[in-house]
Amino acid sequence: MAFFKQNNNQAEMSFLEHLEALRWHLMRSAIVIVLLAIVIFCYREIVFDNFLFAPKHPDFWTYRMLCKLSDYLSLGDALCIRELPFDLINTELSGQFTMHIWVSFVAGFILAAPYVLWEIWQFIKPALHDKEKKHSKGVVFFSSILFFTGVLFGYYVIVPLSINFLATYQVSSDVKNMIAMDSFVSTVTTITFASGLVFELPIVIYFLTQIGLMGPAFMRTYRKHAVVVILIVAAVITPSPDITSQLLVALPLYLLYEISIFVSMYVEKKSHV
Repeated sequence: MAFFKQNNNQAEMSFLEHLEALRWHLMRSAIVIVLLAIVIFCYREIVFDNFLFAPKHPDFWTYRMLCKLSDYLSLGDALCIRELPFDLINTELSGQFTMHIWVSFVAGFILAAPYVLWEIWQFIKPALHDKEKKHSKGVVFFSSILFFTGVLFGYYVIVPLSINFLATYQVSSDVKNMIAMDSFVSTVTTITFASGLVFELPIVIYFLTQIGLMGPAFMRTYRKHAVVVILIVAAVITPSPDITSQLLVALPLYLLYEISIFVSMYVEKKSHV
């Protein structure tokens, strides 16, 4: 199989040799992540106050834009978020220190994503034929752009919408919301990172088309089914029952699906050249 060849001019590599090569790719990636995590660890105030905890304040960029949108649509204060009445608490002695370390590693991984993708590509690339390599130029660049776009979308759209609904929801006025810090941080980091991965859909479709498991005709045929799945995903990741919030999430996801169809068309066309 082509996968077990380093390239056309070298002898086949054994399974253990591939594992050794993969180990070094992963090790170099881990080193870069750790180094970035150490740097990020030293800037605690910036990471937590300016980024991680920013969506809990009414002056967050997204809330201000929603208020402007509400005014533009003549909806009054319907979309405005004036206050978020909840406090973050820490219930464990080492909770804040442990969370500081965890957040540093997550942020380190996000910032190191282009390098990690490059290392993964360096491991995969020797298995490709020259024609496949030619058509895959720029894959690391576009994968990185999509990942960071997804991260920003998750942070500025999904996270504030989720926080606004979940952190202010009350079953009774007798129950006050005092959110555990680890719960808040876990929600922000999970949604942000997951959004980055979801935005890699065009790249996934690209390679699935390359190996013949996906095609534009298939994606067009099941477009209606995809719309239903996208609406379900939007409803799940935006707990707010507000249809406006769900559409803000669903529309970019649907746009990604349409872009993926064009990507699949491009790959199919190039494969016949």
